[in-house]
Amino acid sequence: MKRSRSAPVGEILNTVQAARYLGCSKQLLEILRCRGGGPPYAKIGALVRYRKMAIDGWIAANEVLSTSEKRP
Repeated sequence: MKRSRSAPVGEILNTVQAARYLGCSKQLLEILRCRGGGPPYAKIGALVRYRKMAIDGWIAANEVLSTSEKRP
């Protein structure tokens, strides 16, 4: 059975899928992995994988109500 390119809820995403889900470039995720501050990810050998629910948690943890509010 062939896997779908779009990830259902709870699925594991590769960098391209995670970037698409976040609406950013894969390069930004690569930079965040090096500098820190991005969504949690797992390294499986040379593979980088993101849990969709971890990305959602990272978004929630970085929500702010105004531009004057400090980010966590």
